Amino acid sequence: MSNPALSVDEALARILDGVRPTQNESVALLEAAGRTLAEPLNAKLTQPPFHASAMDGYAVRAADVATLPARLTLTGEAAAGHPFSGLPLRPGETVRIFTGAPLPQGSDAIVIQENTEREADGTVIVVDGTPDPGHVRAAGGDFVTGATTIEAGTRLMPRHIALAAAMGHAALPTRRKPVVAILATGDELVTPGITPGPGQIVASNSYAIAAMVTRAGGEARLLGIARDTLDSLKSHLDQAADADVLITIGGASVGDHDLVSQALEANGFELDFWKIAMRPGKPLMFAQAKSGQRAIGVPGNPVSSIICTAIFVIPLIEALSGAIRSAAPTHTEARLTTPLEKNGPRQHYMRAELTLAADGTPTVTPASSQDSALLTILARANALIVRPPYAPPLAEGDKVTVRTIDF
Repeated sequence: MSNPALSVDEALARILDGVRPTQNESVALLEAAGRTLAEPLNAKLTQPPFHASAMDGYAVRAADVATLPARLTLTGEAAAGHPFSGLPLRPGETVRIFTGAPLPQGSDAIVIQENTEREADGTVIVVDGTPDPGHVRAAGGDFVTGATTIEAGTRLMPRHIALAAAMGHAALPTRRKPVVAILATGDELVTPGITPGPGQIVASNSYAIAAMVTRAGGEARLLGIARDTLDSLKSHLDQAADADVLITIGGASVGDHDLVSQALEANGFELDFWKIAMRPGKPLMFAQAKSGQRAIGVPGNPVSSIICTAIFVIPLIEALSGAIRSAAPTHTEARLTTPLEKNGPRQHYMRAELTLAADGTPTVTPASSQDSALLTILARANALIVRPPYAPPLAEGDKVTVRTIDF
């Protein structure tokens, strides 16, 4: 079966083609962080609900302190949660006020306490400085009832949760978290904590991918390790029937010992592609079921599986979540600290260290080894140098495109 290597952009476009966001569901504020808002959120309240003092000092009539020094008569006190209950301020009167307290009726300005002296008889003398408009927080200065303050499609961060709570919402309309089932494959794998036998290694990829899925707002579901038999693979795949996305790890190259494609087809998936012009990560598989479920088979090499997840799976989770603001990492330009040879036919994501030179210029140093089995190299890296297919050789000081690592 012919399967030409797709470009990274074409592969991602096919994976995202026709994606529909998950259903809406209402969740409590404490459960909303990391989810995507499904509907515009309107304020139920006005904030602040009254003119409030932003400083400790004295509430005054601005006209009374137009000429300094000014002598004012103290008539009471106002604190947060304890408004002044006396009559509206008359000319020459003032009220002691604390941060967050409502301005007494009749007052329109605050004089900070540092600019006053208080005499024994209660008289307040304004000795320095005129009232600053910034000392008063105007009613509705943050938001007013009915205002849309958070747009649909926003990934809800702690700052959004605080705003939603202040607006009077105890629950929020969000998209259901996309369920991502993750299946490791291979007779050579054992779970972490188990001592590997002869020819075996620890299955680490599942845990990295699960962490990335969770961070992106998905619900990660580990399916364990399937052995290299069709029966084992099909049995494990059956557990993912209700997932939005299925990630298989290993067995994506459609070779004699790679049974994943056969198991997927047996479970109703139709293969789309299984080879991309990318390094690391050439044997990436993509398939779809009639139900709409998408399956992405990432390579078994740990670095390959993690980078493929960042480039292909995370955007899929965002699309399923209905996010309008991608959490994609920053791409920037940096100067090489060492020469690079010309690139081959595959887009290369080179592990690297991004730093700032003494003059503030971003510089980048590729790792000495780009072996896709070396997790230590990836763990030390903070960036990926992105080299297009057939990129020419580069000298020290030349600029390259750099993608910061957020996984």
